[in-house]
Amino acid sequence: MTQTKKSSSQSMWNGKIVRRALVDSLIKLSPRTMMRNPVMFVVEVGSILTTLLLLQDKTTFSFNLQITLWLWFTVIFANFAEAMAEGRGKAQAETLRKTKSETVAHKLLEKGGIQDIPSSVLRLGDIVLVSACEFIPGDGEVIEGVASVDESAITGESAPVIREAGGDRSAVTGGTRVLSDQIKVRISSNPGETFLDRMIALVEGAERQKTPNEIALNILLAGLTIIFLLAVVTLQPFAIYSGSPQTVFVLVSLLVCLIPTTIGGLLSAIGIAGMDRLVQHNVLAMSGRAVEAAGDVNTLLLDKTGTITLGNRQAAEFIPAPGIPAAQMADAAQLSSLADETPEGRSIVVLAKNKYGLRGRELASHEAEFVPFSAQTRMSGVNLDGREIRKGAVDSISKYLNQHGTSMPREVVNVVENISRSGGTPLIVVENRRVLGVVYLKDIVKGGMRERFDHLRAMGIKTVMITGDNPLTAAAIAHEAGVDDFLAEATPKDKMDLIRREQSQGKLVAMTGDGTNDAPALAQADVGVAMNTGTQAAKEAGNMVDLDSNPTKLIEIVAIGKQLLMTRGALTTFSISNDVAKYFAIIPAMFAGTFPVLNALNIMHLRNAQSAVLSAVIFNALIIVALIPLALRGVSYRALSAESLLRRNLLIYGLGGLVVPFIGIKLIDLFITKIKLV
Repeated sequence: MTQTKKSSSQSMWNGKIVRRALVDSLIKLSPRTMMRNPVMFVVEVGSILTTLLLLQDKTTFSFNLQITLWLWFTVIFANFAEAMAEGRGKAQAETLRKTKSETVAHKLLEKGGIQDIPSSVLRLGDIVLVSACEFIPGDGEVIEGVASVDESAITGESAPVIREAGGDRSAVTGGTRVLSDQIKVRISSNPGETFLDRMIALVEGAERQKTPNEIALNILLAGLTIIFLLAVVTLQPFAIYSGSPQTVFVLVSLLVCLIPTTIGGLLSAIGIAGMDRLVQHNVLAMSGRAVEAAGDVNTLLLDKTGTITLGNRQAAEFIPAPGIPAAQMADAAQLSSLADETPEGRSIVVLAKNKYGLRGRELASHEAEFVPFSAQTRMSGVNLDGREIRKGAVDSISKYLNQHGTSMPREVVNVVENISRSGGTPLIVVENRRVLGVVYLKDIVKGGMRERFDHLRAMGIKTVMITGDNPLTAAAIAHEAGVDDFLAEATPKDKMDLIRREQSQGKLVAMTGDGTNDAPALAQADVGVAMNTGTQAAKEAGNMVDLDSNPTKLIEIVAIGKQLLMTRGALTTFSISNDVAKYFAIIPAMFAGTFPVLNALNIMHLRNAQSAVLSAVIFNALIIVALIPLALRGVSYRALSAESLLRRNLLIYGLGGLVVPFIGIKLIDLFITKIKLV
């Protein structure tokens, strides 16, 4: 994955992408395309107008030609910024498309038998058999069997994953490869509608919708453009009245320099680049709206099992009953778990080995009779050399003891209550109907979770753990993990009610999930991140899909969303601020001949009127080029308060937007007069 990300970052200025972007920037000059960006459409109209009028005034042809060329340069490089962002997405889509090769599908027939057909003719509901070393021919659900699957073509991760029938890890993706065993898969999509097809379409960004904030900013930019357009148009009558009429070239230059061309030229690139950065983190967003919503998230809901905790309870301690040696209790617990293939059973064997040096024993010669765990008895055990050992849940063992005329010692009951209060799960071990002690099973919180939640808290995000556990267990895990709140014994309706309650208070809610029971809540959440390992229902309900199936990646998703908002805000601040310098460059130059007092405003001491106008136009074009890398990479995000971020934004980009143009325009003026362009 690290290598993938590195190559993605290095491809920002990939020669192939740059060449394609240059061609696309010319194609985007179509007025129908340009009208979607009102600011740059006005610049293009001005460029066309100056081009048509270029031959009318032969005395200032060189000046007029330079103005016209720089106006076209401004339009083309604004298109180039958007084309670069789209080009990076298209390059990633091309890589994905290479993984989508035609495969042979072993379709199971209704009357029995197998028919080999191309994967392209598979239909929704078809059942296929996939064996080791074969590619899965289409998206689907495992309905029988369990297998190790290589998903590196989709996720970039080399480690194989387990896919099995039932539960939340039954979904498989077309184009991935089975490494071991054999599974039956029910196809869940028609040709052209697979998850990989949707990934390609999403990565290409063809369906990227504008977000509410982006629409609002477009309206603001269009409003500013109309205001400055009216101001420039009404300026000419005043100029004629004062005896200093201005040419169309100067008026167009003034308009282009005063309207917010910088942010207007980079706005689309910023939004597309936000989705592209998510792709580099192996997250697919269904729209730019979802990325932006992630930047404004107030509440984050996380499932406990597999997200906050490892997902499997593990034996943490053997607590013997009074008068029972700890080694004796550990020996009995291990014997009862040797045939237990559950994660809990294996952890008991490992704990006994590590703590007491007890190793697995060969029991065949002892004619051991193992009692498998069942949902009815909730116990397991072994009968060995006259020893009847049982291990199980508290109520099941209590019932077992009562049936044999014994009961649980009071001291053991107290231990059980203490374990339950601490969020653990107690298992009772008995031998020949005598209680030996308690195995303390603990739901292990993933390493570093508390620090990550502290990081989210610094972002101003409230974290809520969702679990089906009882309130006592939930409270203990929530305290250990460091979340702000928890919802215990949660049903799908409880999750939706919690999301709606938060949303009714004006908050944006993000949630992760992988199961069918998570689908309603994922659909209701403003940012619903479905795990790629989850069910098809979950992936369809969410507006993002995490290909790595790492629920804690929401932290990175939120950071990228905030980075998108900050980048847009920073460049908007810069764009509006640098209009001040361009105002001081052009206005004095236009009227200083008629009103010498205006020379006092020529604080940059620009050489003459023509050099002032041309310098401002050149700077206006070059600054878009200079800011393309920042628009694509994004402003670095730091977990600061809103006030601190605003202050930092104004200090760096507001003040920078004032200072940089003064320096840049003056340097350009010195250069063009030095080489006698004017």
